[in-house]
Amino acid sequence: MFDNRSQMNSGHTREMKQWVQQVFGLSDDVTIMITELRCSEPDCPPLETVIALLTASAPVRQYKIHKAITEVAYQDVAQLVRATE
Repeated sequence: MFDNRSQMNSGHTREMKQWVQQVFGLSDDVTIMITELRCSEPDCPPLETVIALLTASAPVRQYKIHKAITEVAYQDVAQLVRATE
């Protein structure tokens, strides 16, 4: 039913959620959604990873990394925090 890519993405996505929680200093009540999307816009990489942070008391925060999920490293996530400072 699931191919190896889905299993790899699932494991890496769990790890990425831990990275996001750590580098952003998030509490357990923040929902972290990570999605890989195909981009068909001009000058856009073929795949991008979108990270969304959802809380009941604040607007959704969304970040994009122009790589496939399996290519995202801890440093990419840490760079998101530095870019918002």
